[in-house]
Amino acid sequence: MSVPLPSLGFVLTLRRLVLLRWWLLAGLAAAVAAAPTLLDISVPVWPLLAVLLLWAVFNFLAARRDAATPGELAGQIGVDLFAMAVVCYLTGGVANPLVSLLLLPVAVAALALPLVWAAAIAALAIALYTFLLFYSLPLPVADAARAARLHLSGMWLTFVVSAVMIAWFVARMTASIRARDAQLAAAREQALRDAQVLSLGQLAAGAAHELGTPLATMHVLVGELLDEPSLSPSIREDLQLLRQQIAACKEIIGGLTRRAGIARAEGDAAIPVLAWLEALLARWRSLWPQASCRLEVEPQAAEQRLRPDPAFEQAVINLLNNAARVSPLGLAVRVTLAGDRLCIAILDAGPGFPPEVLKSGGAQPLPSQGEGAGIGLWLSRAAIERLGGRLVLENTPAGGQARLELPLDNPEER
Repeated sequence: MSVPLPSLGFVLTLRRLVLLRWWLLAGLAAAVAAAPTLLDISVPVWPLLAVLLLWAVFNFLAARRDAATPGELAGQIGVDLFAMAVVCYLTGGVANPLVSLLLLPVAVAALALPLVWAAAIAALAIALYTFLLFYSLPLPVADAARAARLHLSGMWLTFVVSAVMIAWFVARMTASIRARDAQLAAAREQALRDAQVLSLGQLAAGAAHELGTPLATMHVLVGELLDEPSLSPSIREDLQLLRQQIAACKEIIGGLTRRAGIARAEGDAAIPVLAWLEALLARWRSLWPQASCRLEVEPQAAEQRLRPDPAFEQAVINLLNNAARVSPLGLAVRVTLAGDRLCIAILDAGPGFPPEVLKSGGAQPLPSQGEGAGIGLWLSRAAIERLGGRLVLENTPAGGQARLELPLDNPEER
């Protein structure tokens, strides 16, 4: 049975609440220690230190947890309110300017908790303040004028502390909300892209079914033409090349359903990166016999193993096709390791990527240009990101570079 994980907002709120509580405890401990000497005010030091010690133990136990539900978080804020009320009870009640700190837990609850729990915390704060209005231990200060000055100074200090802590907490919570909104927007964009890819996959499956018959007819006609003894050697060579291209098209169509996103057979075995790339390039060269491509693989990268993914293979072929269109004789595939990621860089000696391509990075389909349909780069990026990787397009002094980065653990698991 799966256990629902707490939301990111509550995890972050618990950690910040613990940190905020440590700062508050440090400030109160300093005030208790300084009151008898610096302020010449007689306060019940030992009872106050006992309350602060219990409060610190509670915060230590809370810090060991990773997350809290809204109810648990409300309970912790309620403990903070009660502890602060006890401190105020021992130091003059509402006459103590530190009583305004009771508003701090209310602000935290309003930011981090649902409305019901925030209202409960506000009601508890009102009840505690009302209690302190009638019941508290007085602070003995002989000089009334000095007592008024101390009260005003305490109010100023309480205001500064409350303003700084609330501003800090609100700023951090706002940053968390913005980060969460960005993650949600990215997830929605990914879902939309997946839906578009799925639609294209369905169209590809239908096209594969319909193209099978004309390809078979062309294959038969080419075979009959090759049987003609009167053909010249040059025409016979062209027909052999045509037969090879028809066979390659039939192989591509046979795998379209897998490349459309249908799950692979579970028996697919992991193979070394070098063997996988050599087989992939051999298949690609059958489509581009006039192109030249050299393969450069680091020894550490060659030893890595991955499970062949049809969609990822098609992404690499799409990028090779794009590079071959602008630089058929200057291609290179360079495979390296960068930390825990496998990097496959496809380099060409062409004019580089246009500014609009670099700007989009394959995030959306481009308008059709020349013989391209404008969606190859977009499909490649979608296939790579589905495996947890990313596609980086760059212009170098020698030409263009498309770099695929794939986590090392993902190829093994997928």
